[in-house]
Formats: sequence, structure tokens, C-alpha cells
Amino acid sequence: MDKISLGQIARDLNYRLLTPDIDIETVMIDTPDINRPALQLTGFFEHFANNRIQMLGNVENAYLKTLTPERIKEIFTRLFDCNIPCLLYCADHMPDDVVRVLAEKHRVPILASHCLTSDVAAKSIRYLQEKLGPTQTIHGVLVDVVGVGVLITGESGIGKSEVALSLIKRGHRLVADDAVELHRVNDARIIGMAPEITRHFIELRGIGIIDVKALFGAESIKNEMDVDMVVHLENWDKEKKYDRLGSQEDYVKYLGNKIVCYRVPIRPGRNTAVIVETAAINFRQKQMGYDAVQELYKRVQNNMMKGIE
Repeated sequence: MDKISLGQIARDLNYRLLTPDIDIETVMIDTPDINRPALQLTGFFEHFANNRIQMLGNVENAYLKTLTPERIKEIFTRLFDCNIPCLLYCADHMPDDVVRVLAEKHRVPILASHCLTSDVAAKSIRYLQEKLGPTQTIHGVLVDVVGVGVLITGESGIGKSEVALSLIKRGHRLVADDAVELHRVNDARIIGMAPEITRHFIELRGIGIIDVKALFGAESIKNEMDVDMVVHLENWDKEKKYDRLGSQEDYVKYLGNKIVCYRVPIRPGRNTAVIVETAAINFRQKQMGYDAVQELYKRVQNNMMKGIE
């Protein structure tokens, strides 16, 4: 698990700092979740997830309005003694003077957001999962093909970058070439992106490095993309039997998640870019409920029934 500074979170998610004298660049967050300290405000601190961002919404603030200043001081003193990283007020709620003074004393930063509590929670958790989830860097190319994140893998020199370039020429978008950083968001989602130093660049043997954004425009690149499928390129082996129907799907695992994988043999005369594009469109059709193999099976069955009749 990585860490990210509270200052970076505040900038990326547009949170306002209400305690400017406290340096939030040195406050590090290392857990991809948030906590709403409703029970803690009542005095129950067992199993308190104190290492998370503590978020206060409408319910918590409505409860605090029923308390006396003395009780608020008592509760927040105990809360701040638990070494929480920060308080985050949502829906334009603001801390009262008692909380501000205690926060300054305990050096606990206070942030605020205009957005509704549910929106802040969802946005914060999604952001933290992307930034702090397990990561892995692999050798390959990631391309956005008709909205499908296609990770192209294969041994060095097999032509992955050339396929990506052909796809870009056909109107699709490059995400990463050569090195792809994978970030696991949850059990069903992995995001891929390029390292900052190689973003928007492709290496072509015999040509060198090219800047895709400069050559083909901003519409030809994308900073990150979900990895939906893998196309593994391999040299043609005439002794090997390749799947000709696509009735059984193969999978590969990255960061514990299973991703469907198509193994495409490479030989002279095959337009690999068109094959990858077709595989992505076919994958999208399957996601929408249409399976060509099943359709062919139905036609064969219907034809056989007509013959019997």
C-alpha cells in the first residue's frame, strides 16, 4: 500500500482548508476508506478506525447541535487524542469555535466541501482506492478501443507498439506504451495508466520515440483506462491448436483479478490491428448480451430441426 499526502487529496478533490496554520503536506493517508464518527460523537470509541479521514455530514452536525459546549469539548478532545488525520465537513457545514480551538491545539487539520455527504464519501473512497490500492507494473501496451480497455502483451519485439500505432491511426486512443502501471480498485476493476515520464510516448524500432499527442492530437491519448481485456500476441506455431470458435474464454490474473485473455497468433499477412479492434468490439457485444457463438449454435439447431421436419 502506498501513501498520499492530505494536501494532495485536498487539491485533487477540491477541499478547502479551514486551519491554514497546520501543514497538511506532512499528513499522510495510507488507507483507502473514510469514517463517519457518529458513534464516537456519542462517546463510544471501541474499534474506532482512527487512521481514516473522519467525515462529518448532516446527521453528525445535527447531533452536535443538541450538545452543550462543554460536552462538545469533552468529545472532541477525546476524538483528537486518537491521532486522527483530519476532520472533513461536508454540505457547507462549518466547525464551531470550540472545535476550531481544539483542532489547532491538537494540530488536527479541518477540511470542508460544498458537496453533499454521499457525494463526498463516494468521490473520496473512489479516489483513495485508485491511489492507494495494490499496484503492479507490467510490460505491454494499453489502448482504449471503442471504450474497451485493451491490454496488449507479448514478448519483446513482437509488434505491440506497431499495433497500438495502427489502432491510433484508426481513431482509437493510447493510454500507455512499454510500461503499464496497474492499480487495483476492487475485486472487479483494475485501472491502467502510463508512468509520468513515458506518458503519451511510443517507441518504434527503427524510428525511435514519437510523441503521440503532438503528432495525432489530444483526441488520440487518454491518461487512464479500465483494463477490460487482454490480447496476448505470440508467434504462429503450426503445431499448436488455436481456438477457432471462441466458445471457451481464457483468463489471466493481475493483482488477484481475473481478466479475459485472447491469444492471437502473429504471422505475415494478418492485420493484427484489425483483429484487436474486432476482438474489442466482440467483447463489447458480449457485455451487452450478444454472443456470436450462441447465435451460430441456434442457427445450426434450427437448420437441423428443419431437416428433420
